[in-house]
Amino acid sequence: MTKKQPPKPKATTKGRAKEASKGDRIAKVLARAGVASRREAERMIEAGRVAVDGKVLKSPALNIMGHEKITVDDAPIAEAEPERIWLYHKPLGLVTTHKDEQGRKTIFDELPEDLPRVMTVGRLDLNSEGLLLLTNDGAVKRKLELPSTGWIRKYRVRVNGRPTEDTFAPLRRGIEVDGEKFAPMVISLDRQQGANAWVTVSLKEGKNREIRRAMGAVGLTVNRLIRVSYGPFQLGDLKPGEVDEIRRRAVRAHLGIEDVTPIEDRKKPSRNRKPAGKPGGKPGGKPFAASSKPGKKPMGEPGKRPSPNRSGKPQARGPHKSR
Repeated sequence: MTKKQPPKPKATTKGRAKEASKGDRIAKVLARAGVASRREAERMIEAGRVAVDGKVLKSPALNIMGHEKITVDDAPIAEAEPERIWLYHKPLGLVTTHKDEQGRKTIFDELPEDLPRVMTVGRLDLNSEGLLLLTNDGAVKRKLELPSTGWIRKYRVRVNGRPTEDTFAPLRRGIEVDGEKFAPMVISLDRQQGANAWVTVSLKEGKNREIRRAMGAVGLTVNRLIRVSYGPFQLGDLKPGEVDEIRRRAVRAHLGIEDVTPIEDRKKPSRNRKPAGKPGGKPGGKPFAASSKPGKKPMGEPGKRPSPNRSGKPQARGPHKSR
């Protein structure tokens, strides 16, 4: 006869305090300092890049109490900041990695110089543009990238061809491309414009070049792709290369983060791109040369603000604009 196991004791205030006294895992500390996500931090530790009190770590199984000296690549890490999130309008022609093996420009070469060290939430490829979230916190990055968050990513997509509603039926059901399964997409056919058509595509996760590959599977070629929203956050009228920090109230409302220092108490980062000709503090240093010729906006291209929120809840976008 199987002996019934006694119920586990409930956590008490004293027990929680004891757990807290054990400190935080080194990977979490690195994530909070904006060095990398927890997973990336663990890889850095395994590569021998992290040292505590002068001793190179071999394993991430270490708790930090707060008095230790931590270095990454022999440089001390910054003190942990409260979680912060920015909206960034990624222009065409930039990659989202910190360093590119092919020598292409990255977004980190072009971000305003007064931003702290940031990481991207997900990515947009070289030929995609639009909303990209940035954060200084690796744990926030990981949380927002997980499909379990349930946040919808919405894109305005221009395709070459004359699709009908039937064209998108396989994509709405879910499709397999080159052995990889894509979840059902929400697609609306918005307008035929000459040889091209504009469609709106919504996803709960974004696999590598998913929209381009899925459209190719039904005979369409994507020639423009703009992300216009990520969960509750909207691109709105943010211009290419511009950055806005999300208001503390919106961060708390949508992410449940309560320890964010009020933005008003900090120096605000520039909303504009890095000024031309000014050497930058980030890798690369050469500023992005944005075209001065005004382009014709396609139907549905970002530029129109979302309608006012009359529900009394915080606005979804909620960035603080510093002119």
